Amino acid sequence: MYLFSSVYSRSNSLQVLSGKGGVGKSAVTTQLALSLTKKGYSVGILDVDLTGPSIPHSLAIDDAKVIQAPGGLLPVVVHEADPGKGIGTLRAMSLGLLLRDRGDSVVWRGPKKTAMIRQFVSDVLWEEMDFLLVDSPPGTSDEHISLAETLAKDATPGQFSGAVVVTTPQAVAAADVRKELNFCKLTNIRVLGVVENMSGFVCEECADCSEPFGSGGGQVMATDFDVPFLGKVPIDYRFIELIEDGKRPRYPTGLGGHGSNHTTEAATDIDTVTDESAGLRDRKTLLEKYLQCSLYPIFEAITGKLLSEIAPASGS
Repeated sequence: MYLFSSVYSRSNSLQVLSGKGGVGKSAVTTQLALSLTKKGYSVGILDVDLTGPSIPHSLAIDDAKVIQAPGGLLPVVVHEADPGKGIGTLRAMSLGLLLRDRGDSVVWRGPKKTAMIRQFVSDVLWEEMDFLLVDSPPGTSDEHISLAETLAKDATPGQFSGAVVVTTPQAVAAADVRKELNFCKLTNIRVLGVVENMSGFVCEECADCSEPFGSGGGQVMATDFDVPFLGKVPIDYRFIELIEDGKRPRYPTGLGGHGSNHTTEAATDIDTVTDESAGLRDRKTLLEKYLQCSLYPIFEAITGKLLSEIAPASGS
């Protein structure tokens, strides 16, 4: 059964926000979605970053065809549910999938962007799901106000809509994200928490983690605004390779570094194939590959904190 915007009455709709572009908002959205589906939740991602829709590339669905059904658009299936392994469905929709050429620019004035976002939110026919993650454009423009109003209108009592705010450690990024937190306060959007992305760098050779950009700015900012701090996420080149090339992450072992202890039982259970042929690698889902990434345990913990923040408001 497909639902219209009334789907928000049966799910938690969460905006992923940042006051600044280039902080890895889409990467955080992708990893939150993958981690939630690993916990068995059915998840949808709605990419409404009209001028820079990057979710299709992050999810390896650049070439997917959007199907027009009676009443609206069907989201693209990233992976189906696997009840035997406790994995939920992941679906996604992005304006980037609707462009004639993926390199086309969207040159629209504010009112047209606002109208497009409202229509886009209501015209996607999702199946029933537990979470809708909305990858929002950077900044605090009228697009954000329109999106917040639309999501709030479709939410029902007993359910919850809130925001995850993404920053990086640098002072210039933190200053812009402080504006985003003030925006949330003024528009009555509850902040579920702050994620400090790019907090450190995982070495390609030894898997040790250094901090070339500093660390801790996101945590200080969360304390200043009295909102939850969800965690720090380092840069891992192997995650970039996974997104860019579909390459399964592999780490040096026995070095005592960040990558040596990253493999979880969940990853071992799902990924038992040792044959390195391209054909076998290509058949693995993005989630199966991601479970071997050093960032998965980090987002597993972040997702746990996020769920604990949602639970009191949703009555679960």
